[in-house]
Amino acid sequence: MKLLIKFISYIGLVLTLIPSLLVFTGNISLDSCKMLMLIGTIVWFVSAPGWMNKAEK
Repeated sequence: MKLLIKFISYIGLVLTLIPSLLVFTGNISLDSCKMLMLIGTIVWFVSAPGWMNKAEK
């Protein structure tokens, strides 16, 4: 379960980083970038606390 949450949070992190590069190269519009980054930020902040700063069992 923890591995799944970690994977989802990394997907959110990627959604906050990659769209800015795609706008820079002209592959997507600024509006699409803003929407993807918002979704990525929400996914990251919802899923990351589920596995960060937790003691290993």
